[in-house]
Amino acid sequence: MRDVSFEIEKGEAFGIIGRNGSGKTTLLKILAKVMYPDRGSVKMNGKVASFLELGVGFQPELSAQENVYLYSSILGMSRKQVDRIYDDIFDFAELRKFENMKLKNFSSGMYLRLAFSTAINAVPDTLLIDEAFAVGDEAFQKKCIAKISEFKEQGKTIVFVSHALNTVKNLCQRTMLLAEGRVISIGDTEKVIADYLRTLEPK
Repeated sequence: MRDVSFEIEKGEAFGIIGRNGSGKTTLLKILAKVMYPDRGSVKMNGKVASFLELGVGFQPELSAQENVYLYSSILGMSRKQVDRIYDDIFDFAELRKFENMKLKNFSSGMYLRLAFSTAINAVPDTLLIDEAFAVGDEAFQKKCIAKISEFKEQGKTIVFVSHALNTVKNLCQRTMLLAEGRVISIGDTEKVIADYLRTLEPK
């Protein structure tokens, strides 16, 4: 990342797009404090839940139930708070009968369901999402998008990295285009998507 500077308003859905290797995931990891910048700074307000690479924050040797409590504690929740949303997490993920199974025996789709459901039910102030929906089936993808839209309507902040341009267009008011770790365009989502599509045209 080089000379990347931007602000996101509270309650805004902000998209980040660009080709593979442009720095999208790196930037999201910096926002999530999974990685730290060599220079510069990041300021985030409120509770942040990140939904990055599949299974980040999960331990394969623990059961789904244990992982829900572990991941929720990382998100800053007490055990009593998790107790209140425990049923909602497993019901949304549709994994009730697998709650005692070790995560190492989960399919990638099951991992996805549990990670997303835990993050979204923790009701963070900001949700960081990195195009993980590609792993889930179509029905669950729609369910996730509906939940994210509901989250947005509640005035929460969303940072959404994706190659699914239609989803970015429908969800995000503003978007940033990255290329080789630099900001190429930032602003109205439709304009930024148009800028991105122009970069894909053969020269």
